[in-house]
Amino acid sequence: MGTPAFAVPSIDILLQNNYNISALVTVPDKRKGRGLKIQYSEVKKFALANNLNVIQPDNLKDELFISEIKRLNPDLIIVVAFKILPESVFTIPKSGTFNLHASLLPKYRGAAPINRAIMNGEKKTGVTTFFLEKSVDTGNIILQKEIEIDNSDNAGTLHGKLSLLGAETVLETVKIIESGNVITVTQDESLATGAPKIFKEDCRINWHRHPEIIRNLIRGLSPYPAAFTFLENNILKIFSSELTNYPSDSEPGMLSVRDKKLFVNTSGNLLELTEVQPEGKRRMTSHEFINGLDKNKVYKLG
Repeated sequence: MGTPAFAVPSIDILLQNNYNISALVTVPDKRKGRGLKIQYSEVKKFALANNLNVIQPDNLKDELFISEIKRLNPDLIIVVAFKILPESVFTIPKSGTFNLHASLLPKYRGAAPINRAIMNGEKKTGVTTFFLEKSVDTGNIILQKEIEIDNSDNAGTLHGKLSLLGAETVLETVKIIESGNVITVTQDESLATGAPKIFKEDCRINWHRHPEIIRNLIRGLSPYPAAFTFLENNILKIFSSELTNYPSDSEPGMLSVRDKKLFVNTSGNLLELTEVQPEGKRRMTSHEFINGLDKNKVYKLG
């Protein structure tokens, strides 16, 4: 059961290792864009390309959906980046239901563990498989694998790394369950932290903060949904930045151009912006952005 691209490597690795996937459960199709064209989830696209059965319930508590899962009589249900399953579903398989979560549980329980880990300046993260229980992300841990967060990583690059690490972990977890030698570990509630969903207000940059905190925010939200600020009442998205040794010489948020590079004053040193997107325009390098600035104006971000 899953929806986004993050889940696809886990499905693929099970297929490559000759496991029988009786069905893939994903979200219903949606209409998007100007033409309201039907859009499939990445999991459905993979299912269609590999002739796999697809189930797309509107309501996970619907009796018809539950009956369909019971009819399939699965030995095991695997959840990767999907909705919260009701107990009436995750208790169906005789071997249980496990979830792949993109953090080292009990840290970063919630919808945005990859974003939040980078935003908080973590140096490592990982993936966890655990048996589902009523409370979200609280079940007993089956397996964990750790990975370093590189200083150059953003949410997009780390997402890719964790999806591949997650696939390996899913395969290993299935083999452990298949062997009948499952040893689980109870999560330590005293170490639990949250990773709530990202909202628009989480993405706005406060230039009065330390530059490293700002850079981590930018990394943690890049490429989506992207950190932003306002420039002359227009949104300016910022996708990448670099710390500098240049001390700020004006109030936070003031822009300056030096040696064809773009800098912003913060509560500490200047922060160099390297990739941005002005409202209504494409993503561009800071050099391209500088070419469009009026050299006679003073600019401030806010």
